[in-house]
Amino acid sequence: MFKNQRKNKIESGIIVCIFLTAISLIIYYICKAFNLGEFSIIIAMTFSIISSALTYFNCDKIVLSMSNARPATKEEDQKLVNILDALMVTANLPVKPKLYVIDDPQPNAFATGRNPNKAVICVTTGLLEKLSYYELEGVIAHEMSHIKNYDIRLSAVVSVMVGFMVMISDMISDMLFWGHLDRNDDDDSNANAILMILGFLCLILAPIFGTLMQLALSRKREFLADATAVELTRNPEGLISALQKLEADQNQLYTANSATANMYIVNPFKGNNPRGKKKKSSSLWSTHPSTEDRIEALRNIR
Repeated sequence: MFKNQRKNKIESGIIVCIFLTAISLIIYYICKAFNLGEFSIIIAMTFSIISSALTYFNCDKIVLSMSNARPATKEEDQKLVNILDALMVTANLPVKPKLYVIDDPQPNAFATGRNPNKAVICVTTGLLEKLSYYELEGVIAHEMSHIKNYDIRLSAVVSVMVGFMVMISDMISDMLFWGHLDRNDDDDSNANAILMILGFLCLILAPIFGTLMQLALSRKREFLADATAVELTRNPEGLISALQKLEADQNQLYTANSATANMYIVNPFKGNNPRGKKKKSSSLWSTHPSTEDRIEALRNIR
């Protein structure tokens, strides 16, 4: 487990460096297009460092805001609070995660935060309404396992930074399309030519880059979190039953998006899985291992 934590910390650092470099290059060429001269590199580095720092330290708040999540209350969510308190005895986490709720009928959950001291577990109202006590316990234990293994830092950083990259790419594409960066002199024309190529590449490659970054969050982490959850609860049947219910539910989670989909315990997009169709093993491009494979792995735990 400690080897996995160290690996996640290293990967998080690499992703932040890639993000900082990419944003620096994009802002640099934008500045050159506006003929800002020697100040271009200073502006680019300053913007990239500030945006990287803000993204890293606020990734949990950004994800919760994107998800329209609200803090859980002891009065309304007593069962959820009791389960978390009970699991804290065996989870060995330094700080109890904060609880948040999304008002949505699809049963689902995710954990986020930059480290176990700043962790958040978020569940939908559908999860609270449709799962039994032991099923809900299995799901919360799964999310606590992601917190212990530092998966939350990696997934939150990737989700927010990739989303920011896509936004920048869209902005550049719009500016190019509407001709807001046109200039007449030779230096500006050359800069615009480079920016046009860069904007086109960003427009084409950003979604692919985002997908590949999400796939870098190895699907094995879901299997590891499932196994760790069973260690915490000593009850594989609770998580197995929960996964079956989550997979069978056909409600759409409209607050989810392509940047945050990999954070949930199961894929929140159900459009490509018609009712009654048995889902096969996950493909190379899947953000999650198939529920069928996860259940089989849980049943093989001795």
